[in-house]
Amino acid sequence: MEVVGGGVAGLVVARRLALAGADVVLHEASDRLGGTVARHVVGGIPLDAGAESFAVRGGSVAALLAELGLAGDIVDPRPGPAWLQPAEGSPVPLPATALLGIPADPVAADVVAVVGEAAAMRAAELDAMPLGDVPATLGALVRERHGADVLDRLVTPVVRGVHSIHPDDVPIERAHPALRAALVEHGSLSAAVRSLRAAAPPGSAVAGLRGGMHRLPAALAEDAARAGVDIRLGSRVDAFDAAMVVAARSVTAPAGEGRRIHLVTLVVDQDELDAAPRGSGLLVAEGAPGIRARALTHATAKWEWLRESAAGRHVLRLSYDDVPADPVETARTDAAALLGVALPRERVLDAARVSWTRPAPASPAPWAVVVGETVAGSGLAGIVAHAERTAQGLLARVIPG
Repeated sequence: MEVVGGGVAGLVVARRLALAGADVVLHEASDRLGGTVARHVVGGIPLDAGAESFAVRGGSVAALLAELGLAGDIVDPRPGPAWLQPAEGSPVPLPATALLGIPADPVAADVVAVVGEAAAMRAAELDAMPLGDVPATLGALVRERHGADVLDRLVTPVVRGVHSIHPDDVPIERAHPALRAALVEHGSLSAAVRSLRAAAPPGSAVAGLRGGMHRLPAALAEDAARAGVDIRLGSRVDAFDAAMVVAARSVTAPAGEGRRIHLVTLVVDQDELDAAPRGSGLLVAEGAPGIRARALTHATAKWEWLRESAAGRHVLRLSYDDVPADPVETARTDAAALLGVALPRERVLDAARVSWTRPAPASPAPWAVVVGETVAGSGLAGIVAHAERTAQGLLARVIPG
């Protein structure tokens, strides 16, 4: 069997098929594996150039890491809230109990601090109404059950920060696989969020990997090769058939569609950041004056292993929808404004910019088995779970019984 595309999804499928005894060839057009789960070195520190964490829901990523011998390196973020920079006013902590910004209690004090009392009361009123047909997208659902203000001021900044798209473009199932069922069961969006949060394992909703998430594709590739996968870098496939598993976004994504994401990483020397003034970072609402970034992660405040590796320096990751003319200078001024700490140019020790294309969602192609972000969404949890299910389905057909 042939797998086209050596990102995480392609590697997961190729490895699983080979472990079951299938002959597998994996084609990757570029000179490296992993896709957007990548590594770069900034200021002498090996860092993630793409995904730096994974959602723990479902357990698919943790189970995979355990199979690869990396369970002992799974780490939780350091304690501390994430923050929101509203379109107006000063930064505020994000509500403590929420799902992608959807509050479990719309009139909780930390929700009122973000959306205002009138919007919070309106959200509670809307959510008390009888449930009709469930909308198809997360944006439409929140607008209907919690109102436009909660959507615009709270949910949209969170979803843009996590998935890089507007909630109106996120199918409910990609927001959370069990959200629709919980909504129907409880008849209330807030009650659905409460039930999903209560059912989640204790601890953080996300986790990382000591040393960086880029260790995942490296370990996958090593184990896949050991299982017999023939991995071919620089191998472009132009003709496809139904016997192939396609994980290459350039093939599965609609031509010309998708969103460019730009990540600027700064390594800075600034003792005032030792106190982590904005916790693990901030999400930024559209229209925040003078700020072009849509999110900032204070990575050394978020991950203890990275704080130790950085040896007193701080790592800041800022994401942009449009690449600034001077990415490093824009990131420096944005970081100073968002964190409330002076960052003179001489305090920036090193910087790097990487750009990724986040493909538009697509329906599975009729001529091939498709895995990866275009059909599974942007998070590693969904991508890995979908790839594992796909591999098991293929094995059931190829090796029945």
